[in-house]
Amino acid sequence: MEEQKVRMRAIVKGIVQGVGYRYFAVYQAQKISGIVGYVRNLRNGNVEVVAEGEKSKLEQFLSELHKGPVGAHVTDVDVFWEHPTGEFTNFSIRW
Repeated sequence: MEEQKVRMRAIVKGIVQGVGYRYFAVYQAQKISGIVGYVRNLRNGNVEVVAEGEKSKLEQFLSELHKGPVGAHVTDVDVFWEHPTGEFTNFSIRW
């Protein structure tokens, strides 16, 4: 039986811009498979990640987001669980 899909919105705080964090997020989403959505820089220096998929896969993804790439220093991640919209077909960087 397939797990129910959910939507996760995460605000990643710390040194997360200018260190390849968005590319890291895309790589991790593709590696886990079945995760769609986007990642983007916010003006306040944080990074927003919106992703949809099975909750267990999103929790695995979230664990990687807490680590970040070499050069990043994640100090906090605010996570919001929501109902999926089904609007995404892949995981990409938004500008």
